This record gives sequence, C-alpha cells and structure tokens, in this order.
Amino acid sequence: MALLRIRTIQHPFDDALLTDAALGALGRADAMGLLDEEITCLDGAAMQALAAGMARAGIGLHLLVDFHRLPELSHDELRIVLERVNDVLKESPAPAQEWQALQAVLGLALLTQMLRISGSSARRYLSGERTTPDLIAIRLHFLALVVGDLAGAYSDIAVRQWFDRPRARLSGRAPARLLDDNWRPDDDGPRRIRELARHLPAPPEE
Repeated sequence: MALLRIRTIQHPFDDALLTDAALGALGRADAMGLLDEEITCLDGAAMQALAAGMARAGIGLHLLVDFHRLPELSHDELRIVLERVNDVLKESPAPAQEWQALQAVLGLALLTQMLRISGSSARRYLSGERTTPDLIAIRLHFLALVVGDLAGAYSDIAVRQWFDRPRARLSGRAPARLLDDNWRPDDDGPRRIRELARHLPAPPEE
C-alpha cells in the first residue's frame, strides 16, 4: 500500500472492468511487497512495474510475454491477462517479500498476533535467519491478500484498526479475533474475513 497512489488513469484502463482488474492486481502486488517504485498512474508503465515485481519474485513467469504485448492486446485479451495475473497472485505466497511489506503496514505486534507466532520467530523469518514454514507462509499470504483488498479505501493506520475493530458482520468480533492457533485460510473464520474485506465500503463501516 505504500507505493500505490493512483491519481490518473489512462486508456485502455479507464474501462470499468479493466480498472477493477488492474487495480486489484496492483493492490495485491503492493501488499505482497512486489512493487519497488511509486505508481501514481494506471497505465502501461504501471503494468510493466507489476511484471518486473512478479519476475523478481519468480511469480507468473509464463505471463511475462503477455505483458510485453500489452500495446497490441485487444480489450478482451487484456482483461483475460489481468484475470490470469490476479489468479496467479492469489495462489503465490511470497514470504521473502511479504514479511517486510506486512510488517510496514500492520506492525510486528499485530502481525505476529494474527500469525500466532512469537516475536522472536518472526524476527528470524524477517531477517532470513530461518526459512518461513509452509503454514506460516500461507497465513502470511492470506493476510497480504486481505490487506490488498483494503488498499483502495484504507490508509495503513485504518488497515491496522480494521483488523482490531469489532464488526457487526462478524457477529460483533474483530477480524483478528477469528484467527485461532490452528487457523488456515480455508477455515470459516478466515473466509468470513476475506469476504468482508472484499466487499466492505470505505470507512466508516457502521
């Protein structure tokens, strides 16, 4: 979220479907720590920055040829490429990048609370001293996707508050409180969190 600040949108991304798909991909990539430059315009250059970030992380390499063909793609072809990019990002944990990005947005205390690990373990994973276990990497990626869903409407401070505020649509519980010691993204609690983040309007919620 730190690097995505869209102020202008250029053709063909001014089409509503393409706008949503492109912003969705960029929001996820930003939350995952894949972007390394500020993006203020939704255009071909933003897509190339997205492609570069995915390539550095080894994500969606088979899609790179499509990024190079962006200027010649039809509206429907571009929409399909963006849908594929979004699908690949959803299915591609990138702990090496996501640790730094999520710590910057959520802070280490809230992040470790939701991952259900100790601060000392988190610092070892952050530094690369230890490899992130698969379950923790999957949880980390889930949180990155939720943060990416919130990116368009919430500041970093508001995102942190979002996880800690009780929600009527979660039976009066805060999202962070639905993540127990054994949680996995497909469990009922995390699925409810993700669904809420996808469809929640800009704050205030209630």
